[in-house]
Parts: sequence; structure tokens; C-alpha cells
Amino acid sequence: MSETCTPVRIFCSFMLIHHDWFTAVLTFGLCCGLIISYAPQHLRIINKGSSEGFSPWFLLLGSTSSAAGFLNMVTMQWRIVRCCPILSFGSCLEMTAGIVQVGLQWFLFTVVFVLYMFYYPVHLKYAEIDVDTHDTRPPIHVKTPIKTDEWRLSITLSWVAATHMLFISFTTFFVLLTITSSPSPDIPLPPRISNWATFLGVSSAVLAAIQYAPQLIHTYRAKLVGALSIPMMCIQSPGAVFMVVSIALRPGTNWTSWITFAVSGLMQGSLLIMCIIWTYRQRRLGIDEFGDPLNNEVAVTHSVVRDEAVPGLVAEEEDNPTAIRMALAAALESAAESDVRSRGVREVEELPIGEATPLLGVPKALLGGKDEGLWSRWFRR
Repeated sequence: MSETCTPVRIFCSFMLIHHDWFTAVLTFGLCCGLIISYAPQHLRIINKGSSEGFSPWFLLLGSTSSAAGFLNMVTMQWRIVRCCPILSFGSCLEMTAGIVQVGLQWFLFTVVFVLYMFYYPVHLKYAEIDVDTHDTRPPIHVKTPIKTDEWRLSITLSWVAATHMLFISFTTFFVLLTITSSPSPDIPLPPRISNWATFLGVSSAVLAAIQYAPQLIHTYRAKLVGALSIPMMCIQSPGAVFMVVSIALRPGTNWTSWITFAVSGLMQGSLLIMCIIWTYRQRRLGIDEFGDPLNNEVAVTHSVVRDEAVPGLVAEEEDNPTAIRMALAAALESAAESDVRSRGVREVEELPIGEATPLLGVPKALLGGKDEGLWSRWFRR
């Protein structure tokens, strides 16, 4: 092992003697930036107690893309990784900081996927049916044990992401451990290792290119920010530029290692702009990120105001469907409460007026005058 790693140790020693401080500091700063940027998203989902607003396809493509990019970096720098036992911990960490950086990206994004599944809105997990009460009250919503299509899809895609990670991890280490490569960084990698690294890099870039498409469509249709964190995107969108530069400067990497982050940065910037637009729209309509009214006097649940058609309702294109449904739901609720309180019957005080009834006993209000005894009679009731 020592003889095999001698050329690499000479190369690493040369690199460490000169200490590329720019690359080292940039990588360290990016690792800290990744943690800081993902923290608002993790905390937002936990504090809100809901992951509504995410597209499960976006999370699947993002986790598989970051996993492929992480293993691409492992494959490209495997020769340096194999020499870590004969190098100091600090030297090994400095030379393999690119793997740590990309691996941290994969881990933090995967945590978002885990939180999405854990905090999936309960009212969206199972289908509801409307039970007609056959009276003036609105239908009663009854939950069923049948999973909704969205929740069933989320479960399936989470298993696909886990299976994908296990498959490419097994294949990567099988190729690296069964094929001998030259320890010198100046000698190209064997064709099989090079082809597998290229496949991982290109697949990661392709997945990253289409990763934000489902989320962009989902956010555009919902016209709500949901659980998406704007501060996270504000940090990560410009940070993608530094991510690309940092990876490109690492030894043993090529364009397949950084193209993923370049594409992701462009797509994430588009999503950021859309979320900012929807934020101003939400404030103008007086609703929060999930479409609920900001005024606490009108309490409407998610299941009432969202994704339910109102029979007989015709709205113009410029009208806001969510605001219309909230207003109708509030009106129906108010009407139902007043109907329950009065039981649908108004008390009417009948006056026994006949031909023999003296006019002095008739209230003046019926004769067009003012009834002076109205308040006294009211207090005697």
C-alpha cells in the first residue's frame, strides 16, 4: 500500500507544502454556508408542523441528483482517499474536502425529504367524504382509511430514493474495489471507472436540470409559498457560483463534478423569484403561506378552502378562487350558526285584534305612532 501510494503522497505533499489557502478557505466557508442555508428550511418545517408546498417529485429528483453527485466525487478522488491511512488526519481532510462538501449537500437535502415525510399534513394523508345531513347544515367531512393519491405517491418516491442510493453506492464501491487504478493523478482513470464517474456526473446534472421543474409547476399552480424557505434560497442561489468554483479547483475533478451545481443554481434562482412574487401576492390578499386568512376572526381549515370546487360558482379569471371559497365558507358557517341558535323559527308576538278590540289597546306603532310602552313591556318579559 505504501509503495502504491508513493506517487500520490508525493503529489499530496507538493499540494500541502504550497497549501492552496484559497480553495481550502472557500471549501470550509461553503460547508458552513450549506449548514446555515439549510437550517431555515429544516426549522421552518418543524416550527410550522407542516411540509405542505413541496412537490414529492422535486424531493426525489433532488435526493437522487445529490447522491449521484456525491458518489461521482468519491469516484474521482478515490486514489486520494485510499492514501488517507498514510497521511495525517488534517492532510487527508484537506485533500478530500470536496467529498465532505458534496456529501454534506446530499445529507442536508435528504433531511428535507425525511422532514417532508414526517411532517406531511395529516388532513392531506387520507381521503375525505362529505356526508349529507339532509337539513340546512353544511355536509359533514368524514375521514376514511384510504390514502390520498399524493400521500401514496410520496411514500412510493421515498422508497425509490432509498433504493437508488443503495444501488449506486453498491455499484460505486464494487467498481472501485475490483478495478486497480494507477495512484498517480497524472494518469487517467481506467475506462470502467471513468465511464461510471461520467455516468454519475451526467445523471446528476440531468436530474438536477429537471429537479426544479415539478416544484416550479407545483408552486405556480398553488400560487402559495407553503413550507418553502425563501431565506434558504436567497443563500443557496448565489452560493451555487462559489460551489462550482470550489469543486472545479479540487484536484482530480472535471466538468461532470460541478455541472450539477451550476444547473441547480439557475433553477433555484427561478424558484426564488416565483416565491418572492407569491409572497407579495399573499400579503395583498391577506392570506398566509398556506392560503389561510391572516384575520383570526375567520377560522377556515385547509380542507375547506383548498382544492374543493364550489357547485354553481362562476368566477372571473382575475378573481382569486381561494379568497372566494374562504368568503363562501365563512358565510355558510355564519348562516348555519344563526340557524342553529334560532332553530329556524322566529318568535312572533300575535296581537289579538278584532272588531271589538278598543283602539286604545292597540300599540301606537301599528297605527303609525310611537309606542311609549315598548321598553316597559320588554323589561317585564
